[in-house]
Amino acid sequence: MVTMVGTQKDFGNSMLELLELEYAAVEAYELAISKIEKDLYKEHLKEFKNDHLHHIKQLSKLLQKHDYEVPKLSDTPKGLLTKGKVVLANLMGDEAILSAMLSNEEDTNTAYKKMNERTDIWDDAIDVLQQSFEDEKRHKKWLEQQKA
Repeated sequence: MVTMVGTQKDFGNSMLELLELEYAAVEAYELAISKIEKDLYKEHLKEFKNDHLHHIKQLSKLLQKHDYEVPKLSDTPKGLLTKGKVVLANLMGDEAILSAMLSNEEDTNTAYKKMNERTDIWDDAIDVLQQSFEDEKRHKKWLEQQKA
């Protein structure tokens, strides 16, 4: 899935879309953790899920501060797509699940890259977006290394 997060005209709306993508990531990680067999993989996926939960808290706090109504976790189209990749991959084992999660992380990396390149970033969002992008790059790198 090619993400459109970060392309919205209004920065706040882009932040809302980013939050929705983070919710979808958490849902995908929960499903992957429940399906994956190797403990080493499970531990890394749990760590990455916790990073995404942290991102959700930070993004929600920023959105509330800027008077945006913060959506709650729900089955969004993004969530269905990210979880769908994991469900299909489950048919082929741990490595396929990790590949599905890599695909999802590529989307979050793209989204954070776009968000960090915007010229209308809220001053109080700069550090949050940069640190979250660093987390996403770390997730992606680890998942790529498992394919090697």
